[in-house]
Amino acid sequence: MANYLKIAVAIDFSEQSLKAFERASQLAIQYHATLLLVSVIDTKSFGAASAYDLKYAEALKKENSSKIEKLAKDALQAGVKEVESVVEAGLPKAILTQLPDVDLIVCGATGLNRMEKMLLGSVAEKVARHASCDVLIVR
Repeated sequence: MANYLKIAVAIDFSEQSLKAFERASQLAIQYHATLLLVSVIDTKSFGAASAYDLKYAEALKKENSSKIEKLAKDALQAGVKEVESVVEAGLPKAILTQLPDVDLIVCGATGLNRMEKMLLGSVAEKVARHASCDVLIVR
């Protein structure tokens, strides 16, 4: 049986990602693992104006950092021994599949994208196919 030392959870603040956060927190407590909260600002979904993109990405990064900080406090109060966080701008699929020193990635089956809600989300599918560690997809 695997011994997970570092568990990453993908957070886009959708209902599914918050369920994944709850499950990842439970697993981090169970395995005495570090919980890594990962929020990726999807720059591909921005428009074409690059100056606007940079300002918008920075505003979202700041907003997501505040939200992630609250989730980190919640996880610590629930009994997780150590919580780290990363807020990045880029392509979620690429960033999540290239996390260093992670033993398990937990993500929701679908995210905020309406089309992704129809089936298994494209981010979850890409992570499941390309991650070098175990992946848990939460519904």
